Formats: sequence, structure tokens, C-alpha cells
Amino acid sequence: MAVGEGTASLDKALCVLELIGGTADGMSNAGLLEVAGLPKTTLYRILATLVERGLVRRDPVKRVYRLGFRYLELVRNAYLQPDLVAAASVELRSLRDLTGETAYLAVLDGASVMSLERCDGAHSKRSSAALGQSKPLHCTGQGKAILSHLPADDRDALLRTISYDALTRHTITDRRRLQIELGITAARGYAIDDEEVVEGVRCVAAPIIDPAGKVRGALSVAGPAYRLSLARLELLGPELAEAGRRVGSQLAGNRTRIDSDGIEPVCQNWAFHGAFPCWSAQHGCLYWADTMAPAIRCFDGRHDRIIARLENPVAAMHLCGERLFVASGSERMWVSPKGEIEHIDGTSAWTDPSITVLCVDHGQRAWACLRSGDEAGCRVGPILDDGRFMTEWRIGEPVEAMVMTGDGTDAYAIAPDSGTLYLLKSAETAGNAAVRRVASMPKGSGRLSGLALDAQGGVWTGLKDGWSLVRFAEDGNVDTLKSLPVAAPTGIAIAALPDGPVLYVTSDRHLQSLELLGSAPWSGMLLRVRLTGHDSAPRS
Repeated sequence: MAVGEGTASLDKALCVLELIGGTADGMSNAGLLEVAGLPKTTLYRILATLVERGLVRRDPVKRVYRLGFRYLELVRNAYLQPDLVAAASVELRSLRDLTGETAYLAVLDGASVMSLERCDGAHSKRSSAALGQSKPLHCTGQGKAILSHLPADDRDALLRTISYDALTRHTITDRRRLQIELGITAARGYAIDDEEVVEGVRCVAAPIIDPAGKVRGALSVAGPAYRLSLARLELLGPELAEAGRRVGSQLAGNRTRIDSDGIEPVCQNWAFHGAFPCWSAQHGCLYWADTMAPAIRCFDGRHDRIIARLENPVAAMHLCGERLFVASGSERMWVSPKGEIEHIDGTSAWTDPSITVLCVDHGQRAWACLRSGDEAGCRVGPILDDGRFMTEWRIGEPVEAMVMTGDGTDAYAIAPDSGTLYLLKSAETAGNAAVRRVASMPKGSGRLSGLALDAQGGVWTGLKDGWSLVRFAEDGNVDTLKSLPVAAPTGIAIAALPDGPVLYVTSDRHLQSLELLGSAPWSGMLLRVRLTGHDSAPRS
């Protein structure tokens, strides 16, 4: 393909992306055909490629195209400060309300500064610099605020790479003069751009410094010079400095050390809500899901990767033989280890929305719970080969997780509403099916979440909002409590590895407060917990 043809194709794809991303409600096929001005076959080919790459997704209900969740992954991977925008959002609005002018959040981007967020001013004539736009360090208030608090060696290295171009007659073009101004900026806590980037526009900015002393970005207010006089900027400067300090105090500093106690994250990219970890001994890998930015992920011991992206939030996922059973929105599907999706059709228990698959036994038979609208509790039992659900036990409250015992006859289940761990005795072992309360945890300890059984017969569960894992012995007593560096564990899987058994733990991030994330930066990551002492591998 000629260079010109490739560029033209890229331009058409980017045009389609911008059209879809520029509408809050998405765009239909007809709307895109009308606005994009592309041949139908060309448009459909572009859409198919964008959907496959996760950059665009199709809303099956409204039948429109929207931006895909891949954008979220790209953005959060590009900026290792995923909480900075959230931390600054309140202060940006407050600065806008205080001044009536546009407020910005910017970060260092190589030898430039780049705007990440903007809160538009109240006036019809206002500053409106584009987000994502890079600007010079030496003449912007944001750049000078950041430079003034960088370590001396880093600052000097940047100053040597800058091209001191004059953008206006007020631009500083001399390195020594800039260093003097940076000293003044560091002493007073804020920087001023006196029409140095654009004639007739002034700006005041202050650095954002985290608890470890690292500068993470800058806040600024910009507007027409006739409204932002130098005298007014000097009055606003201390307000910007205080706002920057408040944002910085909410961020996790690099000096924060987590006492892992044998606990470590095994992936760099967090999930919004990690859940449903499934260990595959056959493939030596762990499958897990991000339920909110719907995707199925695979960790092979070294690398974590996405094998499938879905349209709707993941409601359930379990490993059945070599395939994953996945409930996503109203759809039920099989997903292969390569990410190939096969939708389940028909009217069996697999597709019944009132039935939730809880676990799979060693014979690859799925066990599920049935909740009816006229029942206070639920019924638990297997899904038979012909697709029918058979009731084995009746429990007076909903259960959310279940694990079969080593011999596959009995089971344990948790009911988070009451904090109860149940032992479900089968008719084969008890003469008749019976439900026995083994233990319960008070609500103050956290909400039971996830379930796994080790080789010693110990039952592991997480305590959501309790920052820990607990192990129940067979007599129902808690004999192990493991502290976690995350507040909300959501799922547990045990794996037998050559160097010893481990617990894999998924966790939630999107429901956690910004203040909490500062103390729990591993939230949403897949964690590996080394087991010692009486802890052992799962029964085979």
C-alpha cells in the first residue's frame, strides 16, 4: 500500500473515532454514514477494526457505537497517576467559582507541560486551551511552578534541553533569568505567566506536591490580562498554593512502603473491579475478570493480558473444563483460552437469569443457586447434563460463593448479608441433604467475599472493607488472619506452584474513596499471597 493510501485510511478511521467520541449518546450506523461521508463498505470495515481493537464498542440496546474501554486502559497506562485528576477535580471547580476564570490541571510531559483537565470559566471571553495540548515549560505558569520544585539535577537537565523561543515580547528567553524567577516562585509558592505565551492572557499557577515531596503536576487559573491584573494574580497566588497543597495531600507518596508480609501485586494495570479468579492447573494460569470495564484477563505467572473484551458488565465467571462460562449482562457465553466467544442459546439453566453459577466440582459439573421473586432465600444445586437445574439444598438467605469439598460430596457457601459460613451436607454423606451453620463474622469485621478450600480442609474467605483474609478451620474457628494492603478483596483462588501454594486475590477499586486509595494503591490489582505453615495447596 502506498504511503498516501495508508495516511488516507488512518485519517478516515480517526475521523470516525472523533465523531463517535464527540457525542454523549453514541452514533448509529445511519448517523455515521450521513456525517462521515464515507462509503458504506469502508465505514463498516473501519468500525469492525475499531471494535476488534477495543477502541469502539457497540451498544446492543440502543444500537449505537460508543468509545470503547480500551481508551481507559491506554490513558491509565500512559499516566501513572490515575488518581490525580480525581483529586484535583473539586479544587478546579472551587478555583473557577472563586475567580470566574478557567482553571487547569497540568502535568510534566517530557520537556513540556500538558493539560489533563479543565474547568471552564464563567465569562464568554475566557481562556480555553485544548486538553492534551503540550506547551513550553519556560514561559507557562504551570511549567514554572513544576520546575521550581523539581530536584536540582532534574531541573538543570530539563533547562539544558529547552529551546528558549520567544512566543511574545514578554517571553523569558534567557536561562539565567528563568532560574532567578524559579527561585522566586519556589519561595512564594506560586508562578506567574505575564502574557508570556499569548499576548493579552495572564496565568497564575502552583505546584502539586505529594506527601513524599515529589511534584506531580500544577494547578492554574488563566484569563484575559484586563481581568487578571498583576495585583490580582498576587492575591490569587496564595489561594492556588493552598489548593495545590490540598490536592497533593490526597495523593500516595512514593515513600509509602507497604508491609506486604508475603503479599505482592502480579500485574501493573489495575482493574476497576477485579473478580472471579479461576486457577487452571492444566494451563498453569489464572483467569480473572474486570467486571466494570468488561474484560477477561489471564495471568501466566509472568505476564497479565486481556484475552477478551465484552460489551456488558461481567456478572459471573467460572472455569468449566478448558472453557470459561461467563455471564455478561443478559448474555451467557463460553470463552476459550484464546478468547474465542461462543454464545449460549436456548432455554436451559445456563441461560436462566434467575440462576447464578457458583462453582464447578472436580467432575466439571456446575453448581448454582436459584433465587425466585417469591422466595426469601435461595435453592442450591447442580446443573444437569440436559441443562436442567436440580435443587439439592434450600437456604434461608442468598449465597454469593460456594466451593466443593475435596471428595466432591459436600460444599461450603457464604452468605454475606448475615456473615455466615454454611456447610452443605449432601444426602450421600448425611442421609438427607442438610444445611449447617459453621461460623459467622460480625458485620464490623467486614463483608464475606470469595471462597477457597485448601488441602488441610481450611476454608479461606475475604473480608470486604475489613482489609484481610480469614481461614476457618473445620471446627468453624478462625485460625488464621492475613492482613491485606487493600480494603475490598472480591475473590480468592488457590494455586499449587512449584515453589509452594499461593492465594490469588482480586479486589475492588472503583468504589473506594480517593482518600482510601492513597493508603491502598494496590486496590484493583491481582495480588499473590504466599502460604506458609499449615497452609497448603488445594486438593486434587
